[in-house]
Amino acid sequence: MTEFEILNLHATKQALIDGARALGFSQLGVTSVEIAEDAQHLLRWLDAGYHGEMEYMQRHGSMRTRPHELAPGTVRVLSVRMDYWPAEAEDAEAVLADSTLGYVSRYALGRDYHKIIRRSLAQLAEDISKRIGPFGYRVCVDSAPILEKALARNAGLGWIGKHTNLIARDAGSLFFIGEILTDLPLPVDQPASAHCGTCEACIPACPTAAIIAPYQLDARRCISYLTIEHKSAIPVELRSALGNRIYGCDDCQLCCPWNKFAQPTAEPDFAPRHGLADAELVPLFEWSEQEFLAKTEGTAIWRIGYERWLRNLAVALGNALAKSEQPVKARERIHAALVARIDHPSVLVREHVAWALTRTV
Repeated sequence: MTEFEILNLHATKQALIDGARALGFSQLGVTSVEIAEDAQHLLRWLDAGYHGEMEYMQRHGSMRTRPHELAPGTVRVLSVRMDYWPAEAEDAEAVLADSTLGYVSRYALGRDYHKIIRRSLAQLAEDISKRIGPFGYRVCVDSAPILEKALARNAGLGWIGKHTNLIARDAGSLFFIGEILTDLPLPVDQPASAHCGTCEACIPACPTAAIIAPYQLDARRCISYLTIEHKSAIPVELRSALGNRIYGCDDCQLCCPWNKFAQPTAEPDFAPRHGLADAELVPLFEWSEQEFLAKTEGTAIWRIGYERWLRNLAVALGNALAKSEQPVKARERIHAALVARIDHPSVLVREHVAWALTRTV
């Protein structure tokens, strides 16, 4: 490679960094495709069955740890992060403390991040191709079979914390990541070093004890998994621990000291929609399927479908009924809403409603 070509690659990388910031990304880093140690960690995790019903985690075999198999010719991965914390949303702790409200993970309150990040990454790649000419690339956002967090760590975006989320020293963990797999041999960045130290605040903070050891997550117990990815009945022994969390869970991040550096999102599309930052459980449970589809269209919530939405809400309503401090009128309203769904066509919904009705103190 000539000196001129090397200089051009450095200039191209800087153009990518500048272009990423102009499109709303907080950081862009570059790494190679090598993640052999993480591949072994994934295999141990899968062998232990911690992935639960997420069969797709095994479906692509070695491809998940070999980006060059997903996109032949790939020699570099461009990893980006985009902050999502909605500063205008109701205080997360306050919503969690009110059993009559439904808690939605803060990342899911606005527009589906897949669409926003994919569109922006595609625009970034197109802009660079106009500068340097055609090059090989593939845009990935969450759904592609690659180890995103390991690649982001190696690209310098942050370290993987004891709760298994990515943490950046200047932004905490409240951000999305995405990738461009490319055949451009760009200069790589240094991997991020770890800074959890002796802190283990996230481990006891998990309501269902899903963080079974530092850096080890049993997804089968994780509330985010149970309310989003899990398609069947939520295990009875875990239902009470869900509290009022109806879509996802942020507890292990809310307690993380590094999130004092979390940056409010600059993306207007991540602003809360339809009052879901602090919505009452009963009106949400009373939505028809048409209302659910209309009010969650374009959001990540839409992906779980109406049946799982009602399942999650039934659990939250049952947990609200179990609160002895609940006013009589509020209890009666919750009870009536559940009774109205007792003969729902879905076996899954009926089973969770029946359980919820047994929770009356």
